Amino acid sequence: QVHLGESGGGLVQAGGSLRLSCVASGSGFSVDSMGWYRQAPGNTRELVAHIFHDDSATYTDAVKGRFTISRDSAKNMVYLQMNSLKPDDTAVYFCNAVVTIGPRTYGYWGQGTQVTVSP
Repeated sequence: QVHLGESGGGLVQAGGSLRLSCVASGSGFSVDSMGWYRQAPGNTRELVAHIFHDDSATYTDAVKGRFTISRDSAKNMVYLQMNSLKPDDTAVYFCNAVVTIGPRTYGYWGQGTQVTVSP
């Protein structure tokens, strides 16, 4: 079993910054990739950014140039530095991890952390 713990959400004014953190804990697994997704009220969950084992990353167009995803493989952690935040970035942000346990691959989600950007 793998547990994802997120932190770093909160309330910030437009133009401000926040840094989200997520740690994957448990035993008997290895992390293949980790990412951040978000879900605003009335919307479906969408990709924000995802980082892979070779440290390559993909971003949704709406955050390119403002958000940066990074990881600490030794600690099974992923971070999302969010700069120049906009009210449209308001959402619950979920951490995702793709892990290998034995011969199989699994996906896990965190419980989510609220990010609210005021005008």
